[in-house]
Amino acid sequence: MRTALWRRRSALAAALCTAAATAVLAVATPSAAAPAGPPARPAAPATPSPSLTDHPLTAAPSPLDNPLKGFARFYFPGDNQNSGYPRSLAWSYFGLSEVMTSATNCGTYDWSIVDNALNEIASYGNQAAIRLYMEYPGGTGSHPGNAIPHCFDGHVTYRNNTFWGTVSPDYDSPYLLSAVSNFIAAFGARYDGDPRIGFINLGLVGLWGEWHTWPFDTDTADGYPNLMPTDAHGAQIIQAFDTAFNQTKLEVRYPDSAGGAANTRDIGYHDDSFCYREGSPLAGVTLPQSMGGADYAQLQRALNMGVENKWITSSMGGEVRPEIQSSAFSAWPGGSGQVDNMKACIELEHTTWKINQTSQSYSPTDANVAAAVRLMGYDLTATHAYYQNTVSGSTATVGVTLANNGVAPFYYPWTVTLGLKNSAGTVVKTWDTPWDLRTVQPLKIRAFPDWGVGADPTYRDFGYPQYFQSAVSLTGVATGSYQLVMRVKNPSRRSARPRRSCGSATPPRTPTDGSASAASASARPAATPPHRPPRAGSPHRRRRPAASR
Repeated sequence: MRTALWRRRSALAAALCTAAATAVLAVATPSAAAPAGPPARPAAPATPSPSLTDHPLTAAPSPLDNPLKGFARFYFPGDNQNSGYPRSLAWSYFGLSEVMTSATNCGTYDWSIVDNALNEIASYGNQAAIRLYMEYPGGTGSHPGNAIPHCFDGHVTYRNNTFWGTVSPDYDSPYLLSAVSNFIAAFGARYDGDPRIGFINLGLVGLWGEWHTWPFDTDTADGYPNLMPTDAHGAQIIQAFDTAFNQTKLEVRYPDSAGGAANTRDIGYHDDSFCYREGSPLAGVTLPQSMGGADYAQLQRALNMGVENKWITSSMGGEVRPEIQSSAFSAWPGGSGQVDNMKACIELEHTTWKINQTSQSYSPTDANVAAAVRLMGYDLTATHAYYQNTVSGSTATVGVTLANNGVAPFYYPWTVTLGLKNSAGTVVKTWDTPWDLRTVQPLKIRAFPDWGVGADPTYRDFGYPQYFQSAVSLTGVATGSYQLVMRVKNPSRRSARPRRSCGSATPPRTPTDGSASAASASARPAATPPHRPPRAGSPHRRRRPAASR
């Protein structure tokens, strides 16, 4: 990823504003594989109880700042995060030395720099995506270029990456591997499941924590020694992250990082050169070779490893390549020049979020950008609500059908809450449900040409409109007419952002005239083969002009 300071190289909105009618171990790594092919469809959902009345709902456009998707911009202390294009994510790097601060003890940590950032980001109702690193050419301006902890001094060999002017630690050092493994365990113990964090990039290894040290890499024929860890040692670091984090979504740079060690784990990928074309003739670095991509493109790597369907359970993040951020959506849904086919990039990668600092200046009324943001990640819509128009007794049954018109699921088990709102607009009763939004998979998925199932673009049925149903207690509810409302609780307490009203329907409670009306609603949860040697024009060869902040 590149920073907002233009470095290198070569949040569901806080309430699903859907109203329903009313230890370091040696690890074996997988070898290269063939494409996985079309994924099997999930099981069909349950059907509504025939005793309930169907109230169809009309979808409204989903908010552009729905949580945990869309564009992230860089966190700077004191910045107004409500300015610019709507978003719900903030991105931040941290140097490992800023947390592992003791010069003599690698087992003590000062988390204040992380907590201060997370608290400020959460105060705006946003979530954070973060990464720690040890090497950062030139530093960020607010974080150091050399972030190797001083407690490594005298224990770990340091090497110079003369191309980038960085100091690179010996990633194969047993001392480093032990210290990093212990750090990751403490990192997970403190932050796994922290609602302030949406996504964590594994980081720590290589330039910018991106798991490469180009040109000091495995291609030693160019005369540069290899500064990367062995695949086995890289796999130890990946396993340490997977062991430490069981709730927060993790992402690593490449499907073939550490020989593909993340590919059998709940770890997604981050494409930091998203939808860019480079070289002569131009070739994409996201789309596969079958769609004009380079042999080192992100999705070609995924196909080579047979993990192109990893998005079903693991998030896909990264960064819109900075060189194209200002023009990335000008030719939507296609591309032009160095911008590849943007819609295809989103659909085939199943992109959930991307760093896009230039989105600060996008117009909120730009239809192209809005279409792309809504396509990214989940796009949930309540299509039907089911309930009896007249309810008597102490319980009622409520059902809702949700459809996902995006490219990925919602990755967290946030609580879906139903409520009754009286004529004064006061919610007088709420019920938390066991409904799992992660089961609402995209209705359609785009096929890779490599699958051989039709000419591009070919779309295949995948998910279903998912039906959820719960019995709710009416104890303590006075006789009258109420709106039945629904939201998803954002555990980060998104109270800082003004709420939009949601569509709703009115299920009367006895006595009643038996009528009910349904208004529009949209899902808005309110309240993550061996490397080819880089070549001229590849993502690893470009310098970026520095920009001051």
